[in-house]
Amino acid sequence: MTRVLSSLADLAALPRGSLGSGPVAVVIAEDEVEVASTLAHVAGLGFASIVLLAPGGMVAPEVLAELGERAILVPHATRSPGTAAAAVNAVIDTAPGAWIHYCFNGEYLFFPFCETRSVAEAATFVEEERRASVLTYVVDLYAGDLGAHPDAVCLEDAHLDRSGYYAETRRADDGTVLERQLDFYGGLRWRFEEHVAPPKRRIDRVGLFKARPGLRLRDDHRLSDEEMNTYACPWHHSMTAAVCSFRVAKALRTNPGSRHDVSNFLWHRSERFEWSSQQLMDLGLIEPGQWF
Repeated sequence: MTRVLSSLADLAALPRGSLGSGPVAVVIAEDEVEVASTLAHVAGLGFASIVLLAPGGMVAPEVLAELGERAILVPHATRSPGTAAAAVNAVIDTAPGAWIHYCFNGEYLFFPFCETRSVAEAATFVEEERRASVLTYVVDLYAGDLGAHPDAVCLEDAHLDRSGYYAETRRADDGTVLERQLDFYGGLRWRFEEHVAPPKRRIDRVGLFKARPGLRLRDDHRLSDEEMNTYACPWHHSMTAAVCSFRVAKALRTNPGSRHDVSNFLWHRSERFEWSSQQLMDLGLIEPGQWF
């Protein structure tokens, strides 16, 4: 049976070990769009525990009941500033030593070979390389036919940009270049940047990492340990992953300030999304590093 907590504070107050030792997924539902498919996706990847934050009164999808004790439902005003960081940091405190992934509804984690290998296997490989995090890129998804899907969300008609991604040097507050860190851009945030606030234009996110006491997720999707924000270790390329996301497309089509300016997301660099890690590797959006 799904566990139901009364608040985010109750999640933070859970005794250590309450979420088990396996990988934990935190799903933040901002509305009811594709909550069920997001939960089913992380469950299929092999996450041992799944925490769903959802607005009070939201109808829980049937898949939540099917997950049974693997799932925890936490009512929360998920559009409040800082929700993602607060939720993830609560899980860090409750499950030190566990690997954590977080995403919003309508977002789907893809790591190399995820169709045949579990997230626990991927985490084991990363740890063998003396790494505690996997850098993920948010790859925007959007429906090809906005007439049929006005909120730009459709799994069967999902498209992505096959190119148009770039990176810039990341610097500390004092101007020092941060080693093996870059700010990544592209996708809809780049093509429609006039509708996206500058702090929200980056597409990099530390979307899979190993928790430890004292570690903190910041509001800018980076961790308090700078080494965990790097895209690779010093000696060779490391595995990277993607969070394929309808979130920006949905926002551009539903927010009053942008919806009338967006009549179509398709352009000459669009490609139908095959829901395949191989497609993402072929496009250079994720890489296996030394994992084969």
